[in-house]
Amino acid sequence: MTDPAPARLVVLVSGSGSNLQALLDAATDPAYGAQVVAVGADRDGIAGLDRAAAAGVPTFVDPVKAYETRDDWDAALTAHVSEHKPDLIISAGFLKLVGARFLAAFGDRYINTHNALLPSFPGIHGPRDALAYGVKLAGATLFFVDAGVDTGPIVAQVSVPVLDDDTEETLTERIKVAERAQLVDYVGRLVREGWTIENRKVRIP
Repeated sequence: MTDPAPARLVVLVSGSGSNLQALLDAATDPAYGAQVVAVGADRDGIAGLDRAAAAGVPTFVDPVKAYETRDDWDAALTAHVSEHKPDLIISAGFLKLVGARFLAAFGDRYINTHNALLPSFPGIHGPRDALAYGVKLAGATLFFVDAGVDTGPIVAQVSVPVLDDDTEETLTERIKVAERAQLVDYVGRLVREGWTIENRKVRIP
């Protein structure tokens, strides 16, 4: 009996691609059960695209400003992702909110990671906001993307203690380490074991 074909991952990036690199590294092990089949970006000249090229992974770039409207951009992004027949799409530092067309096509298989314990501290300054509030535990959340900002059904969370001498930079770096490990672990589990989403509850068999 032959092993099933690895799940197809499309990863979306906007920057350095460190989470992408972690997924590329994990996918070199056949037991992981997935391979990155394409990397998309919203701008050229970023390290994430270089990482994809070094791994021999096809790339595409869809800058928002290249399209007349945000809807046109969303349609183009949806079409480019669709070409690669993904089983799971991962926002790995992708700093653009997708639109209704993208979510209609991929809403139940598009995941994002956020550097706070949602629903606390959504938005782009999770660690800074957590520090300002004085919490003792920060962390990272992996979730399915919906039409809100960091409001989708939660797949997994990992906590990171806040130290008395933490700055935004030191806390952010420690969260990144935990966040990356969680992302790699749960992407593998999702593609190998499957998942259901019911009443906001994500369950992996």
